[in-house]
Amino acid sequence: MKPLMIEAWTLASNVTAPDRFGPDASADLTTGGALQLSFLSPTLARVTLLPAQGFREPHTWAIAPGAGTDVPWSGRKREETQGFERPVWQHSQDAQGTLKLSTTGLSVRLLGGGSAPLRLQWVDEATGKTLMEDRSTSAYLHERRTGLVRHCVVRHPQEHYFGLGDKTGPLNLHGRRLRCLGQDALGYDPQNGDPLYKHWPFLMSRTVDGLWLGVYYDTLATSTFDLGCEHDNYHGFFRTVDIDDGDLDYYLMVGRTPAEVLRQFVSLIGGTHLPPRWSLGFAQTAMGLADAPDAQQQLDSFIDECARQRIPISSFHYGSGYSSRGKQRYVFTWNRDKFPEPQAINRKFQQHGMRLVANIKPCLLDDHPSYQALNQNHAFIEDQTTGHAVVEPFWDGQGSHLDFTRPQAVAWWQEQLKQQVLEQGIDAGWNDNNEYAIQNEDAYSEAWGAALPMHRSRPLHALLMTRATFEAQQAHAGATNEPTFTVTRAGPPGLQRYAQTWSGDNTTSWATLKWNVRTGLQMSLSGMFNIGHDVGGFYGPLPEPELFLRWVQACCLNPRMVMNSWKEGGISNLPWMHPEVTDAVRDAIALRYRLMPYLWACFEQATQQHVPIIRPTFFNFPDDLQCLADADEFMLGESLLVSPVLNQGQRIKHIYLPQLSDGQHWLDFETRQAYRAGEWHDIQAPMTRLPIFVVQGAQIPVAQPAAGAVPRHDDPVVETLQF
Repeated sequence: MKPLMIEAWTLASNVTAPDRFGPDASADLTTGGALQLSFLSPTLARVTLLPAQGFREPHTWAIAPGAGTDVPWSGRKREETQGFERPVWQHSQDAQGTLKLSTTGLSVRLLGGGSAPLRLQWVDEATGKTLMEDRSTSAYLHERRTGLVRHCVVRHPQEHYFGLGDKTGPLNLHGRRLRCLGQDALGYDPQNGDPLYKHWPFLMSRTVDGLWLGVYYDTLATSTFDLGCEHDNYHGFFRTVDIDDGDLDYYLMVGRTPAEVLRQFVSLIGGTHLPPRWSLGFAQTAMGLADAPDAQQQLDSFIDECARQRIPISSFHYGSGYSSRGKQRYVFTWNRDKFPEPQAINRKFQQHGMRLVANIKPCLLDDHPSYQALNQNHAFIEDQTTGHAVVEPFWDGQGSHLDFTRPQAVAWWQEQLKQQVLEQGIDAGWNDNNEYAIQNEDAYSEAWGAALPMHRSRPLHALLMTRATFEAQQAHAGATNEPTFTVTRAGPPGLQRYAQTWSGDNTTSWATLKWNVRTGLQMSLSGMFNIGHDVGGFYGPLPEPELFLRWVQACCLNPRMVMNSWKEGGISNLPWMHPEVTDAVRDAIALRYRLMPYLWACFEQATQQHVPIIRPTFFNFPDDLQCLADADEFMLGESLLVSPVLNQGQRIKHIYLPQLSDGQHWLDFETRQAYRAGEWHDIQAPMTRLPIFVVQGAQIPVAQPAAGAVPRHDDPVVETLQF
């Protein structure tokens, strides 16, 4: 592995012009190629390693600056800079000849040259404090044998690290080694499991001086972040990012608070889609029902039981059982033995106020009725050496994955979605099993003639599959103008422009309940705002009554609340599964509907202001250092602190309520009892109670159904509670 060396920096003019798209500074590398640096706003910069032979990943599908923008289907050219502010910057040189480039908010010292390795040092202009500093003993390295590129940064033992998508364990990732690589992680370890489903190479840091910065490595290649596991005395304390045969092209954004940093990142990747309001309601999916031999009859009874139990419910998510024959799944087909009249059962769901979402998968088994035609039309991922479709195991059979970089595959997908899902009375597609964990090293994506190998395009298919579903639903909605809703299990940055997502196939346990709360907050800190978990646990044993109720309470104020499960014997997690806690389960779901106006306002803020819906307390209170400690609590928007019970048998919670300004107190949402801010309190938490606290002075709008009616997502606001 060779360190990258330079001879000298070349600076562009520091006068910004609308038509200037080149880098602000560049340096030729002694190993060939160049390093380029550009300021994109006063607090946003980009560093690009341009290989001598050109980019390995010539396009990006993540970078979409500007409100309401998206990238072409074939991607945005990596060298493009349209959509950025490109601020005026100044340069200076010290007595040692070191160059410094500065905007009003950020400066960088350009170090290296001759026998010294290339190195950058980023400084906050207002305070003069260092934000990030490349390792002096070699910061940028390239391995010719494997194509790996490495970025090495000085690490302070007291720094905090967050982000990287759906990561498990405590929020502070310092000391861990983590991979960005989508994986079908059924039954994952909720505390230590890695990787899960998302490819998300965005890291947010809090420096020892209390400054915040984010670094996004714009690559689809597998990326490994060592945040303090590795130690080498020769190099001192450091952290590294290894990019497996991709490009080193990173964006650095800085701010006084995590909100300032995250706002820039989410704006950089195209913002967050605002879904329809019905998608905020409680949803149910039960694989056991749709897998049953008499599935339509089972679902008919389920609808009746929802009404009898008076469960507030806004949608039903079909598992893939509607397309199954035995254990195998055949996307965009209906098993008419189990579903003799799918349109009839779908009408009944709709008549009972439940919108419908159907599971869809991107791999066709080799005996699928459309397989041969699609294969002849070259719609699948193919082997570059043989030209044949790659066939690998999938759902108890052998199958081939659609290549969403081929227009013929997208066209087939969208037409089948229209015919077999949307025209059957279903509202939305649920993009599942889309990690594209193809093992064949000669597999490639056609990429509109550019031929991307799978190890550089694997996450792209989850994104494009979701986009294909999203756009087909938009077209089908036509003049109704109802916002589009879809779901995806996997994907890279950009998925939030189209879809809701979740923490995947979790396992029923108290440990999962605890650590999933952290994973949801980590996803929020990463820029995925419309998120949640499978309530009660997808995999493993049935939850016993206490665990089930606490899970419902913990998730009832998450952005996504879906009860999804796959249990032995075809049994499903259902709201009434334990009669002794059904009333409390119903009350927790009803609380979600009561707070629906406030929750909807949080969704609007997420879309308009690029802020998470749920946040760790330090996000709202970055100056309160106690909030950086690991905790069960989270903020819902600006005003509500939610403290779910996550331990078996716990009836009293020891809670820290963050510091507030001007002598404000925290008020109990139910009792209005006042609690001093900046202190610890013992709070009663009986089985039927979810502790919630409100910032004094807040106004919380609440909804209420008509007399005698079950709560709905569109119930009117009846009052605004004054705290």
